[in-house]
Amino acid sequence: MFKLEIKYLSFFFGIVSILSFFNILYSYYFNLYLNLNTYYLTLATSFILFVVLFKFGKYHIKLNIFQKILTVFLGYILIPLVLSIPFYFSIYNLTFSNSFFESISGFTSTGFTVFDNIKLIDQGLIIWRSSTQWIGGLYFLFSIIYLIDIYDESFKKTLTNFISFNSIEILKQGAKIFILYTTLTILIFIVLNIFSIRTFDSLNLALTLISSGGFLPVNELSSIIKENSQVFIFSLLMLLSFFSLFFSYNLIFFRKKNVNFFYEDLHLLVYLIIVVSIFFLFFSFKYDFSINLFAIISSMTNIGFSLNSGQENLNLVYLILVIIGGSFFSTSSGLRFIKIYSLFKFSLNQILSFSKPKNVFMNKLIFTKINFNLNEINKYFLTIIIFILSLFILTSLLSLSGITFVNSFKLSILTLMNTVNSSNYGLEEFNFSNLEFFSKYCLIFFMIVGRIELLTILLLVKKFLFKS
Repeated sequence: MFKLEIKYLSFFFGIVSILSFFNILYSYYFNLYLNLNTYYLTLATSFILFVVLFKFGKYHIKLNIFQKILTVFLGYILIPLVLSIPFYFSIYNLTFSNSFFESISGFTSTGFTVFDNIKLIDQGLIIWRSSTQWIGGLYFLFSIIYLIDIYDESFKKTLTNFISFNSIEILKQGAKIFILYTTLTILIFIVLNIFSIRTFDSLNLALTLISSGGFLPVNELSSIIKENSQVFIFSLLMLLSFFSLFFSYNLIFFRKKNVNFFYEDLHLLVYLIIVVSIFFLFFSFKYDFSINLFAIISSMTNIGFSLNSGQENLNLVYLILVIIGGSFFSTSSGLRFIKIYSLFKFSLNQILSFSKPKNVFMNKLIFTKINFNLNEINKYFLTIIIFILSLFILTSLLSLSGITFVNSFKLSILTLMNTVNSSNYGLEEFNFSNLEFFSKYCLIFFMIVGRIELLTILLLVKKFLFKS
């Protein structure tokens, strides 16, 4: 039997207990009694699991990477099961499949929803939907630290100068993540209030933005974000989930640190400036540039929000931005820009080395002295291969379920990149509540696949099919 680190999962059930308690207080304060019992049930269930897993879970110092991956994967099943309790036992008569789908969509920060009209949902459940995203984003960041051994040395150097993480370093980084994540959430909430967005909407949007989620407290974001100043500040706030979570921390506490701590974010900044410049020069003559800026950043951060600007001709461009993604250590998904850029530069150097064999071409990233080696390039290449295979499989499965090929292809990209369907991608009217059982669980599985590092899928396959 596999040894799994269930004590690692107990921490998150503890957070679910706290969120349930806050929801109970909120419901009492605003006299929202419709689904109050469901939060009590969630509180009791999550607290029992927290105590049991913490008390009986054993800390294995030398778990192999395969056991760690299974632990993380197990969390993506068990935690959403508890998070689905308020949906399933609510007054809205959701089936178990729809309840679990909604909680998985929130926990993976995807944003697909089975609710046709958000206005008909009570405020307590709306906050609960947003909370599932918040804890999902935190779980994702913690899992990166937990699975740090599968990542490249260059990525590790953006977090620490240690070659490997011992228990003290993991605890230190974990505490730093929780403080930064919570602080940025509060900061987003305050800024949204300053720009005249009502408190309830600001709270839900803060929980959504920091986690790169896709749930909204209303049916259309345009009913909240109306003025150009609001559009602009909302676009900037979305960037907090695009750059590394530690980017702001490293800027504030900069003490002659190695440039390695900033190299990925500097690349992302150049990438953002280039994309925004291209859109400003070639795609802004028909629309207000603030609308274009909003759509660009929304896609680059894998949030996926739109303001219904009617830019159907740019659907493919926005999908490409979604696939590229943002920072390695952020709540955004995607293949990661730095991987794609490294592959491109390495391939270009290989071609030039054959045409000009006397010249020496360095595989070095700008803004840093880091050289990427062949092993790292192989990992990047395998990640892209796994993405293409996953995209092909999910598109085929959805097409066989009766969904048109175009919609299946778009929906597969958004699922694997954990991005909400919106008018940016021509899928704003897609109905998830009426999906067949098979299609719904295909989406559930691939939402989880998209949220964990794609390279972990290769490691799982290797473990089962190529046993040494």
